[in-house]
Amino acid sequence: MRTTGTVFADPSGLAPEHGSAADWREAVAPFVGPNARRASLQLVLTLVPLALLMWGSHAALAKSPWLALLFVLPTAGLLVRTFIFMHDCAHGSFFASRRLNDTVGFFTGVLTLTPFGQWRRDHALHHASSGDLERRGHGDITTLTVREYLALTPGGRRKYRIMRHPLVLLLGGPLHLAINQRVRGRSLATRSPQVASVWLTNAAIAAGLTVAFWTVGWKTVVFAFALPYYFAAMAGVWLFYVQHQFEDAYWTAHSDWDYVDAALRGSTHLQLSPVLRWFTGSIGLHHVHHVAPKIPNYRLQACHDANALFHRSPVVTVRSGVGALRLALWDEEQQRLVRFRDVPEA
Repeated sequence: MRTTGTVFADPSGLAPEHGSAADWREAVAPFVGPNARRASLQLVLTLVPLALLMWGSHAALAKSPWLALLFVLPTAGLLVRTFIFMHDCAHGSFFASRRLNDTVGFFTGVLTLTPFGQWRRDHALHHASSGDLERRGHGDITTLTVREYLALTPGGRRKYRIMRHPLVLLLGGPLHLAINQRVRGRSLATRSPQVASVWLTNAAIAAGLTVAFWTVGWKTVVFAFALPYYFAAMAGVWLFYVQHQFEDAYWTAHSDWDYVDAALRGSTHLQLSPVLRWFTGSIGLHHVHHVAPKIPNYRLQACHDANALFHRSPVVTVRSGVGALRLALWDEEQQRLVRFRDVPEA
């Protein structure tokens, strides 16, 4: 039996074991809402080192490209963290001001090659449909059920197997993001805010690259930005994958779909080292974020630690998360994600 309620403006049918909507509001309320001082400090302590690392890569190139490579991974880590700030701006949890969230979101979106307005819309749809079998496709990696896969032609199966191969996901994912997000405006309504977001971001990226090519040259662009972006995007693809794709994931028909159940059972607690938690803005606490997306990144850990129900969500480690890349099909009979080898093809 389902009851109705909302958790900070998110549609929800709260299952009895989760308590009432009032219970959840009380549990997460102390952690909801932005702190301008902390957000500003995060920006300074991320964007200033990011600029210094990019400058260091440029300076290192004068001596050796191999020396410049030492700057790639830390720069990539800071780009991941910059993306998390854009993510918080999209939820309105970074600053209290909508205009300031929009401004910082746009700027950090340009740095991470992401059209902020369009991404915010897609991400809101993802939160409203994650785990709903009948509303797949909003910010998710395409996942077929076993029945859907077996109904494909041999060519269709080969195409899906290629698309879901771990190397294609990790190595091709960054290229797909960089290209697909540049042309998203073509599939949207004319003159919509999302179209403006895509093309304004494209213009800003083009202007920035033009200035960079003219002032520091193409080698610096490659070593100081293109390579770090590629690795950051690879990390982002993997992070998003393991947050929702694991063996005992939550997928159900729309009539049975439950917002909080989807958040707690269909989003993982990715356990990372303190250093990686910092670079990823604690987004590994994805179950907490999906229950209450108005909690800013710097309060997710405290909210998790203070509420025992969050401790029941599925736990993923880096090792198990890498293994989960082989999961590719939802088995509706077993109610779990399976590998291709687990499905006897007709």
